[in-house]
Amino acid sequence: MTLWEELKERGLIAQCTNEEEVSKMVNEGRATFYIGFDPTADSLHVGHFMALCLMKRLQMAGNRPIALLGGGTGMIGDPSGKTDMRKMLTKEDIDHNIACFKKQMSRFIDFSDGKAIMVNNADWLMDLNYIELLREVGPHFSVNRMLAAECYKLRMANGLSFLEFNYMIMQSYDFYRLYQDYGCNMQFGGDDQWSNMLAGTELIRRKLGKDDANAMTITLLLNSEGKKMGKTVSGAVWLDPEKTSPYDFYQYWRNVDDADVIKCIRLLTFLPMEQIREMSTWEGSQLNKAKEILAYELTTLVHGEEEAKKAQDAAKALFGGGSNSDNMPSTELEDGDFDENDEIDLISLLVKSGLVPSRSEGRRAILQGGASIDGERITDIAHKVSKSVIPAAGLVLKRGKKKFHKIIVSGRS
Repeated sequence: MTLWEELKERGLIAQCTNEEEVSKMVNEGRATFYIGFDPTADSLHVGHFMALCLMKRLQMAGNRPIALLGGGTGMIGDPSGKTDMRKMLTKEDIDHNIACFKKQMSRFIDFSDGKAIMVNNADWLMDLNYIELLREVGPHFSVNRMLAAECYKLRMANGLSFLEFNYMIMQSYDFYRLYQDYGCNMQFGGDDQWSNMLAGTELIRRKLGKDDANAMTITLLLNSEGKKMGKTVSGAVWLDPEKTSPYDFYQYWRNVDDADVIKCIRLLTFLPMEQIREMSTWEGSQLNKAKEILAYELTTLVHGEEEAKKAQDAAKALFGGGSNSDNMPSTELEDGDFDENDEIDLISLLVKSGLVPSRSEGRRAILQGGASIDGERITDIAHKVSKSVIPAAGLVLKRGKKKFHKIIVSGRS
């Protein structure tokens, strides 16, 4: 099986402009391709995971990735697939987020010896002269065609700002500059990026007279599948262990729906397709084994094998009937966390542990019977826990069926 055939079987490729030429370049390791990442937060999340895994797969086959960080486009925001305008970020916020992205990407992509490149589009976009851009790029874009693009449809209903309208031009210019400066001959993106990518290919062909297949576009199932993977009740699942612990990351994948587990294994793991085909026949209790494999493989990929093993052991200790685990995420209480009676209320514990994002969510969880301490369900929103009853090993706080957290007291052993 060729690499291209494997990518298609895994469900990663949705469409491309010239499959025969694209597949040949990918299989022969001749693609210099880019994927863009707008730095809208200080951590990558599960929605980026599929793109990072794809870059890793292609690099392993000899292709050269370009990770394009949107220091320039991030100042505007991409309207694709959104109903509201994105919050404007300061340059300082963007620079901080980019630094965080660079560190996390290095776990997936080998940037040594020119095997991959990391580029910031602020290097060219921030210095562009507006009149120069209009003369250089403007004649190659039809406003009628732009307004008909899929990426603008949702925003058109609520009012598309001129600021956002320029995003397609900026993204197209990115591909043009990467083609010129780095020999980038291919671009990958999510299904909501298709119009923007086609515009970039068209800009190169019109501006440089390239009628051959040297500037190509591919769309993978990044946004339709990847982005929805990153959403939970409490928000995104982050790749930064300070925002989503390795244990919580493991548990996220351990708890995917039965209908999604094999699809996730195909899209995100590096297990051989022969093994995945066999797993696709699994049913019933075998799917729990598949979920454990998925969770372990992805936690290893993001956080390393040691953290994956700890998370796996903690999960088995809990769901196998154990009441505690040294590898469970924990919160250490200081004297100042307790009131004058050396007590702390359950809502505060839920918030402090991160099991709920707010006190109102904590109240709701308790009233709905979704909070327990060491296996005992608590439904009283006024319930308090005394410092004296917390053992040295800690107590286990639980929200819902599958979210656990250990509470310990500082200095107690």
